[in-house]
Amino acid sequence: MDGNGRWAELRRRPRTFGHLRGARIARETIEACAELGIENLTLYAFSTENWLRPLEEVSFLMALLSRHLRRERETLIKNNIRFRAIGELDRLPASVRAEVDKTIADTAHCTGLLLTFALSYGGRQDLVEATRQIALKVAAGELDPLQIDENCVAAHLATAGQPDPDLVIRTSGESRLSNFLLWQNAYAEFLVLPTLWPDFSREKLLEALAWYSQRERRFGKVSSHAESPATV
Repeated sequence: MDGNGRWAELRRRPRTFGHLRGARIARETIEACAELGIENLTLYAFSTENWLRPLEEVSFLMALLSRHLRRERETLIKNNIRFRAIGELDRLPASVRAEVDKTIADTAHCTGLLLTFALSYGGRQDLVEATRQIALKVAAGELDPLQIDENCVAAHLATAGQPDPDLVIRTSGESRLSNFLLWQNAYAEFLVLPTLWPDFSREKLLEALAWYSQRERRFGKVSSHAESPATV
């Protein structure tokens, strides 16, 4: 969800104004995904690198996150949306972590859309932590190194139990993953939009889904539409 700050600056407003607008767009997008029957939605809400932003902006983002979780819990439950969070959650302020934990607990019974917030998340850090957990199990004699395969690694990532993403939508025209789900996105379809996040909309979401529906998901295999090789 990129472009909040630039959106505000283009309007000669403080960056916080863009974050407020961005939070509203996030809510509308979540509700649209739930209505459309999408089963999994992950929002990159705050990266490990975002801690390097000015203290005032970080503090505002943390307060905004806490306030919106508190306000939207009942809406999540009403829409049968289950909430979870991945990332270095221990780095969050105690008050914010409390709101995150309460939202997870209060929506645990929901069976519709699984909404994941990547908070203080980094794909490299995710892989490092997974490697550490696997190494500890090997050292303790709980895991044979020969048993380490892709399934083993995936089972130790923050997203364990979730399917890998099918579609990544990157707003603001930036053509990079920015440390987002590096392992999990190996075969995701990647759509870069010039639209700044505060200008994202249900219509843009539908256009993205229509684009995705035309993609051929080969996963390294030969196209099902390719001509058969000539007989020699």
